Amino acid sequence: MKYLFLTLGMIWVISARAQNARNAEEAMHFIKLGNTLRMVDRPQQAIALLLRALPAVQAKDTYMEAVAYENLGFAYSEQENSQASLRYFQKAHQLYQKLNFSASETAMRQLIGETSSKDLYAGIDIGASGVKLAIFRTSFENGFYSKDVKVKPVAPNVTLVSGTPQSFQTGQEVLKTYLDSIRYYKIPADHVYMAFSSGVNETLGKTPARKRKLYELFSTLVAANSPDSSSLAIDTTLTAAREAELFLVGSVPRKLWTTTSCIDIGSGNTKGGYYDSDRQFHPVSLPFGTKTLANLIDNNRSLSIDAYKEEAQRVIKMIADTTLNVEFNTASPGLHQRKTVALGGGIAWAMTVYLHPEKAGMTAVPLTMSDVERFSRLAKTDYQSLIHPDLTDLMDPVVRKKAETDLTNAQNQFNEKQLIAGALLLESVFKAYSNTSIPKRFVFIRDSDISWVTGKFIETLNQNYEKAMAKGAR
Repeated sequence: MKYLFLTLGMIWVISARAQNARNAEEAMHFIKLGNTLRMVDRPQQAIALLLRALPAVQAKDTYMEAVAYENLGFAYSEQENSQASLRYFQKAHQLYQKLNFSASETAMRQLIGETSSKDLYAGIDIGASGVKLAIFRTSFENGFYSKDVKVKPVAPNVTLVSGTPQSFQTGQEVLKTYLDSIRYYKIPADHVYMAFSSGVNETLGKTPARKRKLYELFSTLVAANSPDSSSLAIDTTLTAAREAELFLVGSVPRKLWTTTSCIDIGSGNTKGGYYDSDRQFHPVSLPFGTKTLANLIDNNRSLSIDAYKEEAQRVIKMIADTTLNVEFNTASPGLHQRKTVALGGGIAWAMTVYLHPEKAGMTAVPLTMSDVERFSRLAKTDYQSLIHPDLTDLMDPVVRKKAETDLTNAQNQFNEKQLIAGALLLESVFKAYSNTSIPKRFVFIRDSDISWVTGKFIETLNQNYEKAMAKGAR
């Protein structure tokens, strides 16, 4: 409060004189105070001071002139005057470019992009159980880029890894809709990333003719529905290790990377990993996911539900003993050294939806061993109760609507056998993580299903900014 009174007092003194800065020193004072006024929510007074500072530095002190323009851009942005904000950001960008202040130039370019609404990106995940779209903005804060999802349609359940003509046809219909959305938002080709997920690459890679057919069908569709199709291609090289790294980049704040590991249980595979102190990513990859595991347990789809439950527990125990625990305890000891575990994938989402509908509005949802044990138990013993939780206590209409939508989507995404397989696999992962003296904090990341496609752009933007910083800048 004392600081605010002092600031207001300075406003009164300077306003009383109401004249332009007489020299560079006074201009610097005006610019500094103008920024302070902006920070205490006085953008109009800040603008007045900054404009009075400019005559003393224009064409005399290029750096201070650029700073004044930058702060004017921020002040007008806070008044929601995007045209004025954009004009001053562009002026600042030109001067930083002239000064060869690379990092400041890069930051201004980002702000110009955000202000002019040209910062939209799109990622299309052609996954094992469907095609997903994310349209998002990037934001620059505290020296790093992050994402703000603008559009994320509910993805229909399409089992592309089955390789059937029907699944390929349905997938094309979904992709066509997404390409229409990208065209509607006028997103340029260099802001679009499309890729086969690692689950598709691994599963359909076993039948190259099917993978090639899917690629040809989807590429033809892209060429016919994208103005910049010549520069828009589908990446078919994504590995589980690379997808896991991009998942971490796209879902976990940069400052938490070295203290967090990630695990993403997808439909086709399970992948994860962690960054060490040297920013090297150590991947974990297991060749089974929720739906491929369900197929392994009952390949002919002939088992009764009781026989399936018994076989599922046998298969999961074998996988845990021979693969999962070995990976966690021997091959990737760094997983145990990180206290926070970022969870992604459809089965973790389904558990969150069914057990915690009251948290439908939360981006990061803490989960416990008790949660996963309850989830596994109900999947095996009371399936109907599990998938129809009581929403009576959800009084917030927004949260309730989101919970109802999520429940419908989860019920369509996984049938009973798939849910049992996924719940048992998820429980085994939790137990593998917990086999250590270091306590773990499990957190489900909402929208993590599109984290790796958003992570692709965030990674590139951060790398470009770091290169600019390395060149030397203020």
